[in-house]
Amino acid sequence: MKNSPIFLLSLGLLSALFFSATFLINKVIANEGGHWFYSGSLRYFYTIFFISILLILYKGLAYYKSVLLEYLQNFRFWTIAGSIGFGIFYSMICFAAEYSPAWVLVTTWQLTIFASIFVLVLFGKKLNKITILSSILVVVGITIVNLSHFELSNIDSLLYSILPIVLAAFAFPYGNQMVWEEKKKRDASVLNNSFSKVFLLTIGSSPLWLVLFLFLEVGKPSGSQLINVAFISILSGVIATSIFLYARSKADSSSKIMLVDATISGEVIFTLILEVVFLNAMFPNMIGLLGMGITLVALFIMVYFDKSKV
Repeated sequence: MKNSPIFLLSLGLLSALFFSATFLINKVIANEGGHWFYSGSLRYFYTIFFISILLILYKGLAYYKSVLLEYLQNFRFWTIAGSIGFGIFYSMICFAAEYSPAWVLVTTWQLTIFASIFVLVLFGKKLNKITILSSILVVVGITIVNLSHFELSNIDSLLYSILPIVLAAFAFPYGNQMVWEEKKKRDASVLNNSFSKVFLLTIGSSPLWLVLFLFLEVGKPSGSQLINVAFISILSGVIATSIFLYARSKADSSSKIMLVDATISGEVIFTLILEVVFLNAMFPNMIGLLGMGITLVALFIMVYFDKSKV
């Protein structure tokens, strides 16, 4: 049951629900003038703090020390994986939030589904044609959802939002796949715990944030930004990422990995719902609802036509 497509799909969509909070809250922070650097770096600072408490309370101090030892013994790996999968990924998302509406960012972020295909192939995985075609169908559905209420904006602003998200879309699955491959190569108990992996990737991204701090003029974060980023850290950094990595670790085939990665498409649907409920946004028209339906059908196809094993 723990590696069945239905179970993995449910976990992936649950993580997408919590991930969607990131785009909305980051946009609120950007509208208030908060610097994107603090939106990113503070999230990971909070994440380290929260997960440290959780690991000590539920796993004990000895286990927490073993996680720190894992980081020190494999410093190079976690720095590279964390900087790519967490650092580059999230810094680009926060940067783009200053230039584009949340729904545009979420739409562009669906490129991660395509990026996952290339990343898996790069790591020597094989994907069946149904997985590839259904992942493309997911993107088509999400595109229709957003084209249903698309408005032409400033081209420069779109480029500043699209290009960073494209980079983030490739960085996120690449960093996650590095951890997946590492788990297969060696028997380390901490690699079987989702919170531990989030903790290690977060610490691993720290050198990148330090470099950015040294080269950017960032000023000081406001009290509102400190609070908003704390909410993002709990909802997305701790809850969503841990659920997502857990689901990915239970995937025992390339198609199931793609299924989990494809559930990020749910972020668009959840973001639209949250915008309608909390920000009084206009509900999607019939074309938008059609796009949502296409997305759900594509995920259904992924669930029932998984054949390949890693």
